[in-house]
Amino acid sequence: MLKHIDPILSADLLWMLAAMGHGDDLAVVDANHPAERIARKSHSGRLIRLPGLALPEVLRAILTVFPLDTFEPAPVRVMAQVHNPSDEPQVQRDAAAIFVKHGHAGLPFARLERAVFYAAASDGFGVVQVGDPRPYGCFLLRKGVTA
Repeated sequence: MLKHIDPILSADLLWMLAAMGHGDDLAVVDANHPAERIARKSHSGRLIRLPGLALPEVLRAILTVFPLDTFEPAPVRVMAQVHNPSDEPQVQRDAAAIFVKHGHAGLPFARLERAVFYAAASDGFGVVQVGDPRPYGCFLLRKGVTA
């Protein structure tokens, strides 16, 4: 057990976050996402499953240790809705509030079409799948540096 580490951050998840380098992408995806297939194609080939946990609470825990890339204009990318790409679903609005609480107010989410998101996630470092069943709870987080 470690002090001051959120219990959501399992040993496997902490390894993944620590092993990533500046500019690597982490996919944090909902329960509907084809995470097993995408994770196999990722650089680490690893899938971390967090069943029973909602996307906002997992993002909250990750952001306690994960620096976003401040050199990127959009270090957070989300999957756009297929039939209404400009609409922001509730799960993304809930997540946006978490980013605000972690000092990222006004951070824009770049919207990626579904196939583009899948390709970008496949090229990322690894995948974290949460138990949140709400569609379009799919995020790519680009890792920054620590000062």
